[in-house]
Amino acid sequence: MKLNRSLPIALLASGLALSGPALAEDSSDPIVIPVHNWSSQIVMSNVTGQIMEEAGLAVEYVTTDSQAVYESVRLGDVTLEMEVWEGAFGASFRAAMEKGGIVDVGDHDAVTREDWWYPMWTKEACPGLPDWKALNDCAEKFATPETGDKGRYLDGPVDWLKHGKERVEALDMNFTVINAGSAAALWAEIGSAEADKRPVVVFNWTPNFAEAVWPGEFVEFPEWEEGCDTDPAVGPNPDALYDCGNPSAGYLKKAAWEGMEAKWPTGYCLLETISFTNPQIAEMAKLVDTDELEPEEAAAEWLDANTDAWEPWVASCKA
Repeated sequence: MKLNRSLPIALLASGLALSGPALAEDSSDPIVIPVHNWSSQIVMSNVTGQIMEEAGLAVEYVTTDSQAVYESVRLGDVTLEMEVWEGAFGASFRAAMEKGGIVDVGDHDAVTREDWWYPMWTKEACPGLPDWKALNDCAEKFATPETGDKGRYLDGPVDWLKHGKERVEALDMNFTVINAGSAAALWAEIGSAEADKRPVVVFNWTPNFAEAVWPGEFVEFPEWEEGCDTDPAVGPNPDALYDCGNPSAGYLKKAAWEGMEAKWPTGYCLLETISFTNPQIAEMAKLVDTDELEPEEAAAEWLDANTDAWEPWVASCKA
């Protein structure tokens, strides 16, 4: 049974407004929220949009490329971005920040990691894991007809720009990198390998639902150093970029068009205030990837189950 969320929020907000200063008026134009091609971002964007609608704001969703979105935010074509992953999108985010027009609206409580990953049964076939050198020594265990005598690594979709091929070249690994067409293809690969405990190594990240379904570990590459993606001198190979792993405790930021605060002060306040944890984000993804809800239904269900988390955000920004 769905809760009537708007009534208590409206009463609380109006009561607070009686004693507080007058609010700057929000534009009636819609706040444009981008959605990409992985479940947590899509559901989180819908959760954020529904929270903003509860606060009386108009919202519109648009499908955008997960790298090009930072240029879109900078230009004001979309209003915000809810999931700026350090490993995947840090470079695009920094490039947009240098041009101007986009602002850092702070971090979520969640800590992220994105890298090569394997389910625990894989360790039985390659007991030196999680060390990357041990993985490379076991490369033939991951070979497929598609890759010949080289191991197969299933990377994320091409537009996620995970630089798997560059890492393989930089570290002289005996692997062939294949790009998955979607996040669903990554889960399907793990699921198909589970039946016969076939060794498999794929791109994965946390937070998401998969860590609760398939216990596993990230491959430990040379430790991330600032500049590993921009300066060949950083990392073990002085002639190559991407010769180290991604940050093991990366940020998950929020970003906004610099005009958002003036145009939608309540919306900007909410964006600053909203902060999700690893378990909350994993639950959002699970509602789509495991429970098979549509993103807007998953967002509504999450909001109904977590009123204690988000109702105070609306009340504080409407006060």
